[in-house]
Amino acid sequence: MCYRLWIVSPLSLTEIRSMLPPGFSADIAPLPGQALRARLPGAQTVALLRIGGCACALQIASGGDDERHLRRRYAALGLSRDRIIGALDRHRRCRPLAGEPEAWRRSLAGFAAEHARNAGPTIYCLSFDPEPEAGPPHVLAAAASLSAAAVRTQADSWLKEGTLTELTR
Repeated sequence: MCYRLWIVSPLSLTEIRSMLPPGFSADIAPLPGQALRARLPGAQTVALLRIGGCACALQIASGGDDERHLRRRYAALGLSRDRIIGALDRHRRCRPLAGEPEAWRRSLAGFAAEHARNAGPTIYCLSFDPEPEAGPPHVLAAAASLSAAAVRTQADSWLKEGTLTELTR
């Protein structure tokens, strides 16, 4: 599909949506993603956070470079030309909103810090997968722990691809 941002939260989907900054949306994660719930005691919701239809805007600027970036990532995964074209078509249909990745990451960091302050521990995971219904990466390591204050000061670097990050108050 593209980049996807998973959130495991003690809040309901409605509560998460009410806190999101402009341009972000949230939907219940597909069934394979629900396995993340076990990683956070008391978790009520596993969802995907999006900017448009994916989370690509957090990593790459829109305007042509996004497809070039995705094409390279898909090729590195060894996908066939047909699968790459299909994945790029899905990305085009869910085109992210305009904006620079740094601005989106600052908005996300503000949301994540406020969410942790209000709701308590929350897990985030940024993943990359060409399949729209794939689950999150199988991360066996314990989640890295960060405070809400640290996230605010590290807006560009706190979210690492393929790593579970637990935010605390």
